[in-house]
Amino acid sequence: MNSPTNSGLSGLSGQAAQPLQPDLEQFNLRRFLESLGPDEFETRDGVTELASVAQQLDGNPKAVLFKQPAGSAVPLCGNVAGSRARLAKAFGTTPDLLLQEVIARGRKKGVVIEVPREAAPVQQVVLMGDECDLTALPVHLQHGLDGAPYISASIDFTHNPATGWTNVGIRRLMLRGRRTAGIDLIAPSDLRAIYVGHAAKGERLPIAFAVGTHPIDHLAAAMRTPTDELALIASLRGAPMGVVKCITNDLLVPADAQYILEGYLDERGHVEDEGPFGEVLGYYGGVKQNPVFHVTAITHRRDPVFQTFTISGRTMAHTDTAQVCALRTEAVVWRSLEAAVREVKAVYAMPSTGGTFNVRVAMQQRVPGEARNAIAAVFGSLANVKHVYVVDPDIDIFSDAQMEWALATRFQADRDLVVQGDFRALPLDPSLVTPRITAKAGFDLTLPHLRPDQTRSFEYLVPAPPVYDGARFASLEAALEAGPKRFAELMAATGTRDGREIVRWLEDAGAKRAIVRTPEGHYKFA
Repeated sequence: MNSPTNSGLSGLSGQAAQPLQPDLEQFNLRRFLESLGPDEFETRDGVTELASVAQQLDGNPKAVLFKQPAGSAVPLCGNVAGSRARLAKAFGTTPDLLLQEVIARGRKKGVVIEVPREAAPVQQVVLMGDECDLTALPVHLQHGLDGAPYISASIDFTHNPATGWTNVGIRRLMLRGRRTAGIDLIAPSDLRAIYVGHAAKGERLPIAFAVGTHPIDHLAAAMRTPTDELALIASLRGAPMGVVKCITNDLLVPADAQYILEGYLDERGHVEDEGPFGEVLGYYGGVKQNPVFHVTAITHRRDPVFQTFTISGRTMAHTDTAQVCALRTEAVVWRSLEAAVREVKAVYAMPSTGGTFNVRVAMQQRVPGEARNAIAAVFGSLANVKHVYVVDPDIDIFSDAQMEWALATRFQADRDLVVQGDFRALPLDPSLVTPRITAKAGFDLTLPHLRPDQTRSFEYLVPAPPVYDGARFASLEAALEAGPKRFAELMAATGTRDGREIVRWLEDAGAKRAIVRTPEGHYKFA
């Protein structure tokens, strides 16, 4: 593959150039956790049941390390990127200067250096073939109606044959069995286009997932930049990045990650049920047809930390995804505003709205109409941005109270409201009537009105940590014989406090007797 690795030759004039050597511990996730103070980080000693992890992370403002997840010898961490303060810590700056640090780093060329396998911490332990078992990892059920436990902090790496670049993104993996998982590839993306091209030719797509990575890597994976995105990670790190070739394919991946899951997306296309899952806007996404990931190798450090992302529910501002998405949105919006207006002072995307929908801009107008130019620029910067608030520099855009005051005292709806329709929408938005078309700048954030004879559909239910209060049965087979069951109900059926053994049972039982999924995500015998 054609990825821009670099020999890193540099040196003083008149002297022999010395190759750069990447520091393979500088961005070690474990080291980052150890750098956090007690105001940002807490440790849970003793054994932690996987069934309780979601509840302990939900709304928790701190990063958490579970030292002994039940049934696993590997610690589990969550909420690592779930605050602006921790993201600022990752970049070595303060929350108020974070965006400018990201912008400055993004303008510099990233240096990517391939290292030998024996030097890569992430390949200290190599599992292949039947040794690979996704259900041996501490993967937990995150929301009560989820279709199965999800690996949620995974960064994907693929080769784009059209550009020769490495494409990097963030995709969740729904456990389907020991060596298979569902992957969400519904929304438009480079990875979807790459995969559809392979599937159309009946070809498998090699892919690798990094799990357990520095917060900077997750921000880089969320960015949308027309470049080789390995180099983008390196540029945001602000340091040379070591990469290593996978064991079972030719992809280059971060050599300093905790885990790499190697494998391929099979050639059948979007053919298997995936979901439901608590999505980034705080509501559920339903069951969809998606591709299947097959694992061919699992590599990891000798002392790894597994990682989970917090994603959905009522406390969006404390989730990993909302904080990462907000910072990504701010960076994209800032670049758009630089070309449209002159004196932009600050940009803030509100994490409580998922980090994409509501954007605040503070600017100094030099001539009449610049505020409207800014609004138009933000409209076009990201499809996900719906509402834009532009204020004078004396308003603190990080303060809800000051923003409410500016709205109340500086705004006239018939003069200052800009509304435009027929924009491409984020399909997950539950306020939509036409699934792929949205309006921008509306201020009503309520769900669509329901008549007395109507009820909310599945997609409007608000995710919460699972509650295991369903009926008990003598066996999982008896539970399904009694009727369709959600995954949490299957856990309640046997009283398990883990859940991974149910994934194994579904795989094994399904090989003997067909188990299908309902549109609402229930499992049932065909």
